Amino acid sequence: MRLVCLSDTHGRHRELQVPDGDLLLHAGDFSKRGTPAEIRDFNAWLAELPHAHKVVIAGNHDFLFEREPALARELLSAATYLEDSGCEIAGLKIWGSPVSPRFFDWAFNRSRGAEIRAHWAQIPAETDLVLVHGPPAGILDRTWLGQHVGCQDLQQVLAALQPACVVFGHIHEGYGSLRQGPTLYVNAASLDQRYRPVHPPLLLEWRNGHITLAL
Repeated sequence: MRLVCLSDTHGRHRELQVPDGDLLLHAGDFSKRGTPAEIRDFNAWLAELPHAHKVVIAGNHDFLFEREPALARELLSAATYLEDSGCEIAGLKIWGSPVSPRFFDWAFNRSRGAEIRAHWAQIPAETDLVLVHGPPAGILDRTWLGQHVGCQDLQQVLAALQPACVVFGHIHEGYGSLRQGPTLYVNAASLDQRYRPVHPPLLLEWRNGHITLAL
């Protein structure tokens, strides 16, 4: 199964060249401020894509999903939306969360420590792919100022669970992939730090319980 990964499109999704695949994954921040109009446009774009399955989480810009969750979910009808929840597609067990460490007053921000750990503790042990908005600590989380801003609590949980893959975004400068042991980490941020749509979607292959970068 071919997976197409993107994140942090911030309303510029129509400027991207999205390759075909079986499953489209979006790791949040598909809007600028999470307005109903933005979500409607994003949903219409998703509906036009040929991928058989689409799984989406919100990000810290996607305010409507925290403030008016029923309306937001109704507007996002073209994808499976995950919020501290999971789904299974063709044997691939996915768990998703929009939560990221607190930074000013953005959506789905949680304080580091016990508050955010309560979310990561919900990840089932048998999960194959973790879809989160922000990076774990020390992995594709370096900002243009040289700071590593990922979540230490998330990294501790992932190190114990060792899923096949973790897909995220949030830190635009961290775009790329990195393998640590059995886990492939993917920062799929589509825009760079200047919010230009210069990063192509990343392609993965799910086969026999393993996830690799597609050639």
